[in-house]
Amino acid sequence: MNNASYICPCCMENHVKKIIKVKESNIFKGVSVDYEAEYTYCSVADETYADEQQLSSNDIAMKNAYRLKTGLLTSEQIADIRSKYDISQADLCLLLGWGLKTITRYESHQVQDIAHDTILRKLDNDPEWFLELLKTSKDSISVSAYAKYLEAGTLYFEKDHDNYLKSAIMSKYARFQNRSDVNGNKELSIDVVIDMIHYYANSPKVSNLFLVKLLKMLWYADALSYKRYGHAISGLVYRCIQMGAAPVAYETIIDLSSIKIEEIDFGDGIGQKILPSKNKDYPNLSAEDKKVLDSIIMQFGKASKKELVETMHNEDAYKKTKPKENIVFEYAKSLSVS
Repeated sequence: MNNASYICPCCMENHVKKIIKVKESNIFKGVSVDYEAEYTYCSVADETYADEQQLSSNDIAMKNAYRLKTGLLTSEQIADIRSKYDISQADLCLLLGWGLKTITRYESHQVQDIAHDTILRKLDNDPEWFLELLKTSKDSISVSAYAKYLEAGTLYFEKDHDNYLKSAIMSKYARFQNRSDVNGNKELSIDVVIDMIHYYANSPKVSNLFLVKLLKMLWYADALSYKRYGHAISGLVYRCIQMGAAPVAYETIIDLSSIKIEEIDFGDGIGQKILPSKNKDYPNLSAEDKKVLDSIIMQFGKASKKELVETMHNEDAYKKTKPKENIVFEYAKSLSVS
């Protein structure tokens, strides 16, 4: 790599600086490590040297090679963990009860011990623990910093929580991967399901979108898509229950952080109302999908839960499927909606 000209300390002449990379080996804490070092080459004197910054970078490269070889986090990985929570080095030390310069040193020249490495790994994998530490240290952190860390930690926790939920959902659908009769010739896409729910919840033509109504409207959309185009929209597999069709793992699906739900006490029970979302782009829905959803909205958007359940009970899909069995998409051909 060539940079602008400068006064070379080797030959004391003004010429272009040339940076070279060199494979080096060294012994650190009794361990032999290989790493890439950086030097400046003087073509006039035919010599290489390292300036202060290069000496520092080469030292970190050697220690990171040691960390990798001994199973410790590298300085970059430690910095990445901290950046996930958008927290300063000093404030992270405060949360962990460490000296205020500890993280600064770990992100540069000092190699952490196994105990501290274990704590940093837990922090990386457990955002809920970070939020607990943050709450405990609230009085020691500025109000603005606390709010910033809380937001970052909450977003990371929701993302981590969602990844766990999505894995759980996909594991339940693994058995249906090659079951086109019940998945509607469509592989499950959780992102599509989320967009479908948002599309319904954001529509001004849909009222009182409680859970039971939502589940039926999802089935009707998938069944209508199958009837029109030979494939469902979502890849959800539906079971026949007392109230009609319900997707496998729907309890987990509605627990995803992007699905906002308000619980309403009706006296004789709790209703789960699906709330509108800020997401109005629906990137996972095709124009074809939206036409199907619009048809279902036109048909059932203002319908009550009772009306929708009664309509479902008159469908062949319900009448010809035994309780708790999977509903086959063959019945979509006789769907009451066209």
